[in-house]
Amino acid sequence: MEKTELTPKQIVAELNKYIVGQSEAKKSVSIALRNRWRRKRLSEDMQDEIIPKNILLIGPTGVGKTEIARRLAKLVGAPFIKVEATKYTEVGYVGRDVEQMIRDLVANAIRMVQEQESQRYEEKAEEEANKRILQVFWPKKSIKEKVKNPMDVFFSSDDDEEDTPEEPKQLEEPKSDRRQKMFEDICAHKMDDREIEVEVAEQNQGFQGILTGNSTEELTNNFQEMLGSIMPKKKKKKKMTVAKAREIFKEEELEKCLDMDIIVDKAIEATEESGIVFIDEFDKIAEKGHANGPDVSREGVQRDILPIVEGATVNTKYGPVKTDHILFIAAGAFHVSKPSDLIPELQGRFPIRVELQSLTVDDFRRILTEPNQSLVKQYKALLETDGVTLEFTDDGIDAIAEYAYRVNLETENIGARRLHTILEKILEDVAYEAPDIDEKHIVVNKGFVSGKLNDVVQNVDLSHYIL
Repeated sequence: MEKTELTPKQIVAELNKYIVGQSEAKKSVSIALRNRWRRKRLSEDMQDEIIPKNILLIGPTGVGKTEIARRLAKLVGAPFIKVEATKYTEVGYVGRDVEQMIRDLVANAIRMVQEQESQRYEEKAEEEANKRILQVFWPKKSIKEKVKNPMDVFFSSDDDEEDTPEEPKQLEEPKSDRRQKMFEDICAHKMDDREIEVEVAEQNQGFQGILTGNSTEELTNNFQEMLGSIMPKKKKKKKMTVAKAREIFKEEELEKCLDMDIIVDKAIEATEESGIVFIDEFDKIAEKGHANGPDVSREGVQRDILPIVEGATVNTKYGPVKTDHILFIAAGAFHVSKPSDLIPELQGRFPIRVELQSLTVDDFRRILTEPNQSLVKQYKALLETDGVTLEFTDDGIDAIAEYAYRVNLETENIGARRLHTILEKILEDVAYEAPDIDEKHIVVNKGFVSGKLNDVVQNVDLSHYIL
């Protein structure tokens, strides 16, 4: 599942396609990932002793902390989950149990393995789905229906094998040939727009929502699944297009092909060996000096997280999962608190500390243009669907970058997310009028940007609300 044969330099090169700057953070995560590849090539005794070097990313919001972790997991095909530390509470308080992050990680791994296994059987499932569609158009009689005398089975002719479809009879062509031609048309999607009536399974909706609240979330899901497996699925007839019927039949055929026991085993192994948990807002549970009120459980949350990061066994509905070799990446701004405010035991479990830098004007300029599917490319593509061609000049890009940097400096620093708010403001009128305007070529230069933003940026109080 995991493509950890990538070298650290190759990993950084891939991350550079999507994330600007932050070379130290990229270097750290690439080494952590490569160490997994190195560990698997050691003896079993040595493998058990080597634990992941968890990473603590320190830096303001919007500088790429989450994106680095997410892209890293996607790059190597590892199970990944992003959680926020503030959503968890100490055991005994109302709120999420910290073990839920591992259960959610396993659930993501199950989905990943299911998708991979489904790809293996996709062609077979589609063929079976097409056969079921053919059976609706031109049903074959079963042996029980056709044969009254047991000896008749030895004398049945080819023409007796199926019922004739609701089509004009073509006596000059054998029925089997016509049936085969219809099957070929179905496979070639030539009949996708035709409407047919098929039997589909009804979803059991009656028991949903019996239990609510985060504290009973896992119990609720398990209870619903248990009832769903006990209650027989009712069938009902529905009219739909051949294309829609093929999707439904294909899903049903895939379910028959997939072995859930094998999927669960692979998913648990992938979670234990390759899983990545990204814990955001880690600084919010590190604040000191609070003795009562809503902050009373913050140190308790740290103590609950500690055994999971150290290596524990978490019970999930798919079975026990060991966390010894899961990579944990924690992140926080640490404006008010410091990493040293964390309990000492937890500090020791995040030995790699990386401080991410605030974005400069040059960083903003590069973010706008360099990454794959950059913001400028996205907006060009969106408006091109209405026939509008956007042209961003160099001085226009520079102006957007400078405004983003200035607003971040004078108001709240939200990093690269500021570019989204500024571009939306600049292109608001164009996006609104795009389907109707005669002038389909829009040049976004310095004058265009200044005309849209100057008044707002000059008024700092207004910037707080608009940008």
